[in-house]
Amino acid sequence: MKKTFLIFSVITMALLGMAPVYAMGQAPEPAQQVQSTTQPTPEPFSFFKDCKTCPELVALPAGQFIMGSDERHKVENPAHIVNIKTPFAIGRYEVTFDEWVACFDAGACGEEMPDDHGWGMGKRPVMNVTWWDSQSYLRWLTKTTGHKYRMPSEAEWEYAARAGTTTAYSWGDDASGLALGNCRDCGEKISHQTEPVGSFKPNPWGLYDVHGNVWEWIGDCWFPNNEGAPVDGSVRIAKDCRERVMRSGSWYYFSKNLRSAWRFKNDARVRSYGIGFRVVREIP
Repeated sequence: MKKTFLIFSVITMALLGMAPVYAMGQAPEPAQQVQSTTQPTPEPFSFFKDCKTCPELVALPAGQFIMGSDERHKVENPAHIVNIKTPFAIGRYEVTFDEWVACFDAGACGEEMPDDHGWGMGKRPVMNVTWWDSQSYLRWLTKTTGHKYRMPSEAEWEYAARAGTTTAYSWGDDASGLALGNCRDCGEKISHQTEPVGSFKPNPWGLYDVHGNVWEWIGDCWFPNNEGAPVDGSVRIAKDCRERVMRSGSWYYFSKNLRSAWRFKNDARVRSYGIGFRVVREIP
């Protein structure tokens, strides 16, 4: 598929009093300072936290991008334009064991801590949590902060992962052996386990581990391809929603599964040492 760039005039939109819309090919440098938790409406591309033990977030503006691809991977087909109409904030990192502990200690995240497989907890991504377990954490964050937390939709996740790029990965079209993420063939030496979040370079919008480390549960129900997918960035729901979408790839899988457009699934009741999640916080 030819790389397509959607060009928007931010100056014109500013004159009209509209929020700037960032398109593919536009990837501004994110701010580097984590903002105060008291700011009600964070600036686009700023970093902030709603509480000391909450996940760090990056605020993303509304925008358009091309989701999926028309290449040989049928689960990614067809490529289509999605219009993200509402700004949102998304976790810069996959949710960590440290962050999960805060919910667990509050009595809101089960009776036992998820198994770390003997690798250690701390800043490693929490794993061995079902899709439903993750909902408990999101409800706790919502109650604790007074802000709506949820899982990203497939479109929101891919918009954030691509970060204005049109290539297979946010850094380019190749991944094997480049040590740019945590996967089975991502480097000459691999650990065969999760790594602490932030161990690899972030994408252009400041998100870490959108390519590898652990699969990330997504809000959408599973469909075999992008046919009929929402074009407004919303969650795709089915009557029988036992299987949920996962994105990102993981330490156990190969680099092709880390593609920005790659889609995968699992039963929402499954716990695995290769599955975690990332949060979205709605911006009023």
